[in-house]
Amino acid sequence: MKIHSNDTVIVVAGKDKGKKAKVTKVFPGKNQVLVEGVNIVTRHMKKQGATPGQKVSFEKPIDASNVMLLDPKTNTPTRVGYTFKNGKKQRIAKKSGTVL
Repeated sequence: MKIHSNDTVIVVAGKDKGKKAKVTKVFPGKNQVLVEGVNIVTRHMKKQGATPGQKVSFEKPIDASNVMLLDPKTNTPTRVGYTFKNGKKQRIAKKSGTVL
């Protein structure tokens, strides 16, 4: 998966299109990412014993294809590429060539 935790991304599709935020968690098996402040849903919780019923808002994961990495140099959406340097694999931004 080309997007990792703590990457800054922009949402390119869906109801939160255009939002820029940081990735908090990655789910490679499902090809999903959890982005802070994006895809917020509200659930109504029933009362349980002494605790009253309430509305709870939380973030749900979105598909990784709906986000693009922001280039740290130009702050524009870019694709991610890989290069090998000294036998190590490095992620690079395709637009500027910056090592991520």
